[in-house]
Amino acid sequence: MLRALFEQAAILLQEFDLMMINLIIAVIVLIFILALIVSAIKIVPEYQRLVIFRLGRAIAVKGPGLVIIWPIIDKAMVVDLREQFIEVTHQTCITKDNAPVDIDFLIYYKVIDPMKSVVEVANFEGAAIGLATTTLRAVVGDIDLDHVLAQREYINQVLRTKLDEVTERWGVKITAVEIREIIPPRPVQDAMIKQMSAERARRAMVTEAEGKKESAIRVAEGEKQAAILRAEGEKQAAILRAEGIATALKTVNEVATKLDERTLLLQYFEVLNKVAAAPSTKIVLPLEVFSAIKPLERVTQLFKKAEKSQD
Repeated sequence: MLRALFEQAAILLQEFDLMMINLIIAVIVLIFILALIVSAIKIVPEYQRLVIFRLGRAIAVKGPGLVIIWPIIDKAMVVDLREQFIEVTHQTCITKDNAPVDIDFLIYYKVIDPMKSVVEVANFEGAAIGLATTTLRAVVGDIDLDHVLAQREYINQVLRTKLDEVTERWGVKITAVEIREIIPPRPVQDAMIKQMSAERARRAMVTEAEGKKESAIRVAEGEKQAAILRAEGEKQAAILRAEGIATALKTVNEVATKLDERTLLLQYFEVLNKVAAAPSTKIVLPLEVFSAIKPLERVTQLFKKAEKSQD
């Protein structure tokens, strides 16, 4: 009886172990299937693309949005389409006049063909840096130091053009090359500082001389205007005086034309009366007074003749 019970319990345990094993296998299979499903579903942002390789062969570029691939069989490589930059550290270049300069610059690029950017070049950034540095040395080697410092835009344009010609076959567009810093040798920097100081001193002297010249011109113009105004004033004053004298003479003339001899004689007597009242003991009479008195003499003579005739 006990033996039968032990055998039955052993059978139940075996069945339970088998069920547990089957459950574990089912869970593993389910997890594997879920992992395959998850790996098959890709959510691609707007700024990215997926280059799909199936069994090692590039077959398509997919995205953006929901992309489904075959698990295990397909392999997806992510390509960023946003504009990016490469920083090129100080590169020592020799100018045409054998002056060493250190130049660092930035390369801005953008992927325009995701398939070529993955298939045609293994390390785009390394290739672009190597190409840019060699091109930079070639360009700087044909330019004098002064022109290197002054022609940044020209160097940028040449580098961008040369890089773009090569990177086009890699499906990459070079949008810009910008030189960030040009460092000439120390003696050249000292000479540039001295030249700058001398130039500023020269400009200051020129500015001061121009200021003095302008001041002298303004003073002369002011004196000229003042002299002109004074002359105009004197002219106007003379004109007014002449007009006043002319008006006075005209008035005197008009009054004189209205006077007769008797009126003049009375005015002479009035004047003589005023002169006699003065404390001076000397009286000066003009000759015209005597000519004016002659009519009185005639009147007196007439009175005398009348008295004699009465006698």
